[in-house]
Amino acid sequence: MSAERGERIDPKTRRPLPEGVRFRKDRGKYQVRVWAIGLNGEQRERSFYVETLAEAKKLRAETLTRRYPDGDMTLAQWHSRHWPVIAGSVRASTARAYERGWRLRVKPWLGHVKLEKLTAGVIEEAIAGWEGSVSTRIDALAVLSRLLDGAVRAHLVPLNQARLARRPKSESTTSLRSRALTAAEVPTLLAAIDDAHYRRYIAALVYTGMRANEATALRMEDVDLAHRTIHVRRAFSIGADGRGVELTPKSHKERDVPIPTPLVAPLTAAMAGKHRGDLVFTGPRGGRINASNVRRAIDWKTLRSKLHRDDLRLHDLRHTLATMLFDAGASANDVQAVLGHSSMQMTDRYSRARSDVAKRAAAAIDSLFGSGLGQAERGGDS
Repeated sequence: MSAERGERIDPKTRRPLPEGVRFRKDRGKYQVRVWAIGLNGEQRERSFYVETLAEAKKLRAETLTRRYPDGDMTLAQWHSRHWPVIAGSVRASTARAYERGWRLRVKPWLGHVKLEKLTAGVIEEAIAGWEGSVSTRIDALAVLSRLLDGAVRAHLVPLNQARLARRPKSESTTSLRSRALTAAEVPTLLAAIDDAHYRRYIAALVYTGMRANEATALRMEDVDLAHRTIHVRRAFSIGADGRGVELTPKSHKERDVPIPTPLVAPLTAAMAGKHRGDLVFTGPRGGRINASNVRRAIDWKTLRSKLHRDDLRLHDLRHTLATMLFDAGASANDVQAVLGHSSMQMTDRYSRARSDVAKRAAAAIDSLFGSGLGQAERGGDS
């Protein structure tokens, strides 16, 4: 007891130390002890060691303002606890991307770090060391941000430092318009696909702008040939357990897309002999098709070579419709509605409005001055 009382006396002033502070002779430092309610509702104690009494008082005051004392939990420990919450709140495909991001990038670099030690600078250093494409690194940052959002809500940390970190930026300057096929390339693409089942599916992606997983989930009841529209109300995805599941479209937005004349015949053939609840697009044996087995079946690599487009992706067919709609004079609002974009900013990436600004500006100046500038210049030279 006398030793404990000795620890409660400041050896420098010989005065009693504040509640929660004592001097540890064995360490030669002041120990700050804080009790608070942990995540499980239990009383928990945390100890900190500092050099001076002033530091001890300040730390004690700051720490008492925290509701929970579990900021010393590592990111990996918090992940094991909070991951079911994240996985249950996102789409299956998103959960798979998050799981890969955690396993391959976030955990190896940051899993051992305490939540309270995760600063924006620490996170940026980790991002700089991550390998993979920009999109995969953004997925990794996204799952980290989700974890830290949960930590903020649980009062483990005061701020989500991942939101302050700089996002990875693409080194590519390729625009979405340049990734799209031209109207002349579309027939070449379709003619290069021998199997009619897959050719119809690809034609639907080109002419409707549906996402691949939306076309995969399309059912007979969704198609209105009489009014030349398709109602996109679901998408197919592979869950974390490897099983297929049908969900609402991305952003949970149902929408109508047009059936242009070139798609009428392929779509009619795909629907022949089927009933209301049947899938519209199926493989040669009647099974469900998706982006992965389509690429294998039509030999996507060879098809790229025929088009002289070694970087062509299946998703670029969606870009193709967007650019063709703009070039045909469709309004930005209509393009946004057809593609199901969540924002106009996303839709504007396909427009020529910005790329043609110099031409329009020159035309505007010409309309004011006509040929007068040219004549004045020639007069000045003479």
